[in-house]
Amino acid sequence: MDYSYVYLILLLPALSFLILGLLGMKMSHKVAGLIGTVVLGTVFCLSCYTAYEYFIGVGRGVDGLYPTITPFNITWLKFTELLTFNIGLRLTPISVMMLVVISTVSFMVHIYSFGYMHGEKGFQRYYAFLSLFTMSMLGLVVATNIFQMYLFWELVGVSSYLLIGFYYPMHTAVAASKKAFIVTRFADLFFLIGILFYSFYVGTFNYDLTATPELATHAAHAAWVMPLALFLMFIGGAGKSAMFPLHIWLPDAMEGPTPVSALIHAATMVVAGVYLVASMFPLFVAYAPEQLHWIAYIAAFTAFYAAAVACAQSDIKRVLAFSTISQIGFMLVALGVCLPDPATGAVAMTEEYADVQGLGYMASMFHLFTHAMFKACLFLGAGCVIHAVHSNEKYYMGGLRKYMPITHITFLISCLAISGIPPFSGFYSKDEILVACYNFHPVMGMVMSGIAMMTAFYMFRLYYVIFWGKSYYESHQGEPDVHKPHEAPAVMTFPLIFLSLITCTVFLWGTRAGQLVSANGIGFNTHTNWTVAITSTVLALLAIGLATFMYKGEKTPVADKLASTFPTLHRAAYKRFYMDEVWQFVTHKIIFRCVSRPIAWFDRHVIDGFFNFLAWGTQEAGESIRPWQSGDVRQYAIWFLTGSVALTLALICLL
Repeated sequence: MDYSYVYLILLLPALSFLILGLLGMKMSHKVAGLIGTVVLGTVFCLSCYTAYEYFIGVGRGVDGLYPTITPFNITWLKFTELLTFNIGLRLTPISVMMLVVISTVSFMVHIYSFGYMHGEKGFQRYYAFLSLFTMSMLGLVVATNIFQMYLFWELVGVSSYLLIGFYYPMHTAVAASKKAFIVTRFADLFFLIGILFYSFYVGTFNYDLTATPELATHAAHAAWVMPLALFLMFIGGAGKSAMFPLHIWLPDAMEGPTPVSALIHAATMVVAGVYLVASMFPLFVAYAPEQLHWIAYIAAFTAFYAAAVACAQSDIKRVLAFSTISQIGFMLVALGVCLPDPATGAVAMTEEYADVQGLGYMASMFHLFTHAMFKACLFLGAGCVIHAVHSNEKYYMGGLRKYMPITHITFLISCLAISGIPPFSGFYSKDEILVACYNFHPVMGMVMSGIAMMTAFYMFRLYYVIFWGKSYYESHQGEPDVHKPHEAPAVMTFPLIFLSLITCTVFLWGTRAGQLVSANGIGFNTHTNWTVAITSTVLALLAIGLATFMYKGEKTPVADKLASTFPTLHRAAYKRFYMDEVWQFVTHKIIFRCVSRPIAWFDRHVIDGFFNFLAWGTQEAGESIRPWQSGDVRQYAIWFLTGSVALTLALICLL
């Protein structure tokens, strides 16, 4: 099968970025937007065609595995026979899946932005940055080696910085972009250190350490350093995927345009950490299984923390931001529980789930796909709401179902999906994650079931506040600057309908997800575990019922009573349990005061003082011998004769 066209998937958005970046200001808004959108539409078609050819056209080989295809690969730098830095394209089941996810969401965001960003200053610049980000993320998932992934990883960070800070006249947007850039760069430092450990001791940047006997021998000798190297790389992924305590940048990143939130912070950039662990999963299994368990514990705590915070937020986009953090936690938990719990040696609960390792891996990738679609729909729906009421705060919403029927229905579908209600996509993917968690340890399964219940509660709390609560327009009708809400234009509602249709129909192939993506490459059929499925559905319905009881009406006396009864807890959750203040204290009071200032003092007074002393000593020595170079021949003759006499007398004395 000829995959020579695959390089166009990266080349086209790169060319779009260059054209719009260099010539965009000479174009009209419509032309610039059309160039970016047509390019991404082409990339979307190429990605879908690649997925069809890979999964259907090529299919599994005689060994039952999907092949790893490298249509393009060149050696850029060669350090040793094993340690070479290659640039190329690599197709695997998860990279092909990610091509579809990224191109689909990015294409919908490009279409949606025609309406949402209409009339915005810097419209051409916005589309150029979208193209740069899409190219960077696509390059990340098809990288042939870890170091190439790291290069595109940094490009993703730069392009996200540009998009988050798009509204640069606003101080909050500038601060949010800098915060995202600094936090993720801090995490990326650990990623780079892990790569250096890995390449130095193993002698390669490759994912596959079984390619040659020599490479396998090197890997065996370096087994002692692999857990450290892999966990350091995971820290880089934890920064991108906003895992606790490196999550602080993501809620503030909502200062960027809402379509950017849908693209970066719902479907693509934040799953880079999940993709990192999944792509290096064979290395974790072979050399660092305990690190996988630690990843699961960190992700589970993050999922609970983010869900608790989401229950108290009033900003629509920040609720969705913390929801994203929580759902990314679900994906990483699924990867982390792929191996049996060492304390119990737990195995699958039923014969149908004997392949514990494959189930968790598949569930993580399946949830990545489904979450990308319904969370992008939720963010774009939030953009329609913000476009209608001109505010992110729930106070200015309420009763919008009467004025925005399409947004209402698509938002409801996505809420049902993320809550795990059948037959929507989130039910199938989240149910598989819960089964994998119960396989790992019953406590982990119960914890994640509780967090899934919290998810249903805070999402329907948001839904009822927006679409069923007290209408701000109706209660303030006639006042200045109060406008009647209206449905978004078709260019904005079409992406909502498209993404919600995917959310509704993905169940048609959901039971075959294990045939497409699995940990060991060998396909397997999944079967519904009715015990877990029924339990999780009942819990979700109870949570939805509780949210309905507390928030459906125009007044919310129960919720208000709880907030007044537990004001400290409510304020702590609203303030994100003061994690920003903790980081502020750690950075300013400890790092800056106790580390940076002493180092700065040592640099100024010791390092600079030493070199200043050398400069002063050299200058003084030069000034002291300067008279010796007067140019007076008589003075030179006297010194010559004096020196000659002194040497002669010294020799006589010695003899």
